[in-house]
Amino acid sequence: MMSAYMDLNDVPATGNRWLLHDVLRDTWGFQGFVVSDADAVKGLKVHGFARDLPDAALRAFDAGVNMEMAMGSSAYSTGLITAVRTGQVTRRALDEAVRPILETKVALGLFEHPFVDESKVESITLDPTHLEAAQITAEKSSVLLRNEGGLLPLKAEAYKRIAVIGPFAESRADLLGPWSLAANAADTVTIAEGMRREFGSAVTVETAPGVQLERKFPSPFDMLSRAPKDPKWRDAQAKEEFDKAVRIAGGADLVIVVLGELQSMSGEDASVSSLQLAGKQEELLEAAVATSKPVVLVLINGRPLDIRWALEHVPAILEAWFPGTEGGPAIANLLFGVATPGGKLPFTWPRDAGQEPLYYAHNTTHAPATQGKRYWNEESTPLLPFGYGLSYAKFSISNLKIDKAEVKKSEAVKVSADVENLSDRASDEVVQLYIHQQSGSASRPVRELKGFERISLKPHEMKTVQFTLGKDELSYWASATHGWVLDSAVFDVWVGEDSNASLHGTFSIVP
Repeated sequence: MMSAYMDLNDVPATGNRWLLHDVLRDTWGFQGFVVSDADAVKGLKVHGFARDLPDAALRAFDAGVNMEMAMGSSAYSTGLITAVRTGQVTRRALDEAVRPILETKVALGLFEHPFVDESKVESITLDPTHLEAAQITAEKSSVLLRNEGGLLPLKAEAYKRIAVIGPFAESRADLLGPWSLAANAADTVTIAEGMRREFGSAVTVETAPGVQLERKFPSPFDMLSRAPKDPKWRDAQAKEEFDKAVRIAGGADLVIVVLGELQSMSGEDASVSSLQLAGKQEELLEAAVATSKPVVLVLINGRPLDIRWALEHVPAILEAWFPGTEGGPAIANLLFGVATPGGKLPFTWPRDAGQEPLYYAHNTTHAPATQGKRYWNEESTPLLPFGYGLSYAKFSISNLKIDKAEVKKSEAVKVSADVENLSDRASDEVVQLYIHQQSGSASRPVRELKGFERISLKPHEMKTVQFTLGKDELSYWASATHGWVLDSAVFDVWVGEDSNASLHGTFSIVP
């Protein structure tokens, strides 16, 4: 467990005994050890919480931080020694703090085998079975956001020249995403390479970045990156590269535009004030669409981006996130139908940063009928709902059954529904169960995800999915009672493809 940098109710987490001891250990029963985030112990002085580094060390130790992670000098290395010598920290307390660290090392076998054979790293990480798993993971986690006119899956025989443009067309490190510092970017298969592997010499694949991206403030992780950095373009080169990408798009039969975020633009130390595509990426996308060629947008990113224009003008959009080492082949397989997208959005996709925080499990409020009209200039509804994701197959979810109309608090409810693949191709669907408690000790969210199941269906196959709702799923923490509550109430149930599911039923919990 790691203690954070920030305050909680004006007490820094790394010096917060109530958080790390009373809640974490006493209430939650945590038996492991707590390590501070990098320099968080020394940061107690920066916060104005501790007088000096010895005081910071003592406060963090008393709060329950077993291990200090420090860059350079350490507060514990001197402060705790002094505290033990002066009697501020007893040997017994020191033993209790060290014990879970040693127990973890024993469990990991680090005393018997303290070193690893680094020469085996590449052979293991690049093992064909591991690469295959990486590719499957990228395929299954990608989300199809739009597919107007059935452009996807692409028909390989229809194209002789494919343009793959955008700053991530030939990028390697960025497909790995943030915190992939130990990875070797050279092992990554780019999206353009994935296309070439798919077609061989039968199709010409041309690429151009078109846009160069950079952060206003450099990432602290740049110094740790093993990927080479391209020199910054001058204005003339930037125009030349943009024009080149548009020219390649105009001469192609198909244009795949790959936009999004650098790996350093997401993750730690990568907050952003706007969800707009960085740099001139949207201009490049608009120019590609203006060629009147079929356009597919592939997104490489770690957060929702402002894609309002794209959802109106680009026929096909695939959200690939940071797809990893085998991202290129995975995306090629998805676009050309070797694999079928079945991923779902793990968040509510906003229209604009001004809507944040935006989430599907909001309370009803006093005027639910006007939930989408809170702004005078645009809808206040999500751009895309939580759990959303398209497929190349079409599904029907029907025959909702709830096994009991009334249950006691000690009982469970079983909910089932039939899922049918109406298409001629095999595919996966993620069936989702949502509930709403109509009344109780507190105002409850309009919908809460309480179950989901990913199932594979052959063409025209039907399966029945079943969920169980018991005490764990129906109880909630109520601020009104300062405890867990299971109310006698009427519950709505929905089963469907996303958080807007319409297949509905009810049951009641009775005293």
